[in-house]
Amino acid sequence: MIQFIANTIRGLVADIIEKANSGHPGMPLGTAELATVLYSEVLKHDPTTPEWADRDRFVLSAGHGSALLYALLHLTGYQMPMEELKRFRQLNSKTPGHPEYWDVPGIETTTGPLGQGLANAVGMAIAERMLAARFNRPAYEIIDHYTYVIAGDGCLMEGVTSEASSLAGDLQLGKLIVFYDDNEISIEGSTDLAFKEDVLKRYEAYGWQVLSIDGHEPEQILKALEDAKADTIRPTIIAAKTKIGKGSALEGSAKSHGAPLGKDNVVALKAALGLPNDDFYVSAKVYTYFEEKRAQWATTRKTWESKFKAWSEQYPELRADWDRIMKRELPSDLETTLPQFEAGSSFATRDAGGKVLTALSSKLPELVGGSADLSPSTKTYVQGAGAIGNGNFDGKNFHFGVREHAMGSILNGMSVHGGFRVYGSTFFVFSDYMRPPLRLAALMQQPVIYVFTHDSFYVGEDGPTHQPIEHIEALRIIPGMQTIRPADANETAWAWLAALKRTNGPTALLLTRHKVPTLAGTNAEGFSRGGYILREPEGKADLVLIATGSEVSLAVAAADELAKQGKNTRVVSMPCRELFMAQDPSYIDQVLCPNLPRVAIEAGIGNGWRQLTGPSGLVISLDRFGLSGPCEDLAELFGFTPQAVVSKIKAFLKW
Repeated sequence: MIQFIANTIRGLVADIIEKANSGHPGMPLGTAELATVLYSEVLKHDPTTPEWADRDRFVLSAGHGSALLYALLHLTGYQMPMEELKRFRQLNSKTPGHPEYWDVPGIETTTGPLGQGLANAVGMAIAERMLAARFNRPAYEIIDHYTYVIAGDGCLMEGVTSEASSLAGDLQLGKLIVFYDDNEISIEGSTDLAFKEDVLKRYEAYGWQVLSIDGHEPEQILKALEDAKADTIRPTIIAAKTKIGKGSALEGSAKSHGAPLGKDNVVALKAALGLPNDDFYVSAKVYTYFEEKRAQWATTRKTWESKFKAWSEQYPELRADWDRIMKRELPSDLETTLPQFEAGSSFATRDAGGKVLTALSSKLPELVGGSADLSPSTKTYVQGAGAIGNGNFDGKNFHFGVREHAMGSILNGMSVHGGFRVYGSTFFVFSDYMRPPLRLAALMQQPVIYVFTHDSFYVGEDGPTHQPIEHIEALRIIPGMQTIRPADANETAWAWLAALKRTNGPTALLLTRHKVPTLAGTNAEGFSRGGYILREPEGKADLVLIATGSEVSLAVAAADELAKQGKNTRVVSMPCRELFMAQDPSYIDQVLCPNLPRVAIEAGIGNGWRQLTGPSGLVISLDRFGLSGPCEDLAELFGFTPQAVVSKIKAFLKW
């Protein structure tokens, strides 16, 4: 029956792609047996209850093979009607070119950029182990599931999979199982063109169990999965030798990778497989087979629900925590936990952030994260909370190593899995390494928190390679990303709270290395609107001075200097420009006062500030790379001193 279902999938996939006149048939045809065995004989799931917390997770890392996943979801009984298969890759269909997290139950994460799916799966496997450590009790193992992946040669060429796989081996993620679709074909031809390494020896070096099979033999596939599960310590990679485009006239050819087979080849494929030449053909016995399977899957899920009910009665406090965490709700008194900082004190906002994180962590068992080997500098290690590592999963601190790309992707996987609020930290300039997962977090609307410290040229002596210049604007232009650059310690506390309250997208906290004064006049309500009047002059204002982050205190000092010269200045703190611009226009006008000249100050690329200053305003920015030297000297050189700011304003306004 397995082979018959696999061949049915081949015919269905060929029709799906042919009708769309677009898609990638080669991979689905080549992995039909792998996927069929997994979904019919191994995967713990229930299509009628796709949100079941203890379901196994499946990730199609080779996301271009999406037609395979859609066919499986249809056959097994998820919300994937045949009509949607016929609308493959069409506008507003539930079957886009690559799997998208929000479209259909049964799609666990958005994959597309190769390698992201496998790295996400590492995060899912981590989340499973951590939830088990927190909630399982003797005789009540309510969390006990596997994470499965199908990845191709392209996935394993990507650096992110090397980073993530190395960490997976180090963490001993024994419930992570990866099928490596080893078809030796890339889009340009043979993988030998650029990929001659011994992948399996590499994974042995990572600390993985390594298995090899014929990917078209169901019995070998089943045996490999049994062997994978028998090793409870090491993650497993199963190298499955397959033929791209299996069964078609283009079998083994790169031509089957990314284009429809062609009508005549589809007819020939079905004939070779013993299938009728009917469009979108599925035998009644296939549907009947999966109806019977669904009854079995439902029984397994109901057995778990009975155990979960008994666990809930035995451990009501754990159940209360479970419900709150899974709903991404915060404790009602969380705000009272925030430390308060006195005006006149002075902190680097990274240091203030560390104090805030420690305070919040005590109230939020679900708040976990770490850094790319920089926690002493980013101040994101929670003392006394324990670390994840060496098979231990009951801590809260991660050591990601120097693996920024994997860190971002793993955080996405943990977030979509559920059960945690996650953060990752590094120097802001290294956010470049994380661009793909940052973008995907926004695309999936996942509330991942990024702590990016050393946020400007004030890094100083480390020089231009470590001084972020263009990075602030680069983050702000990601749709759905909320970028917060707090002015002082108190704004940093509110920034953390805002990030935690947000459940529909990621938030980046941009924090200073150098000390900044704790300012008078900051307020949480104004902060929550993205921008607000920090200080109003006694007389009628002559100027609106807008700043963000460490430049807010610079703006205050410049305003003081202007006051000595008879000019009254309104100072506006703008911690989150995109949030401010989403406010009601009347509030925006109230803060910015359109009838007054406006000046914006930020130690980075200034392009985006024109939307606040208008074309007639002044933007004081840094539109060049930095230099190595003490930060005070750099501030003098680049014109970020009160005197220099005042001189630029006076020259611009002809005062």
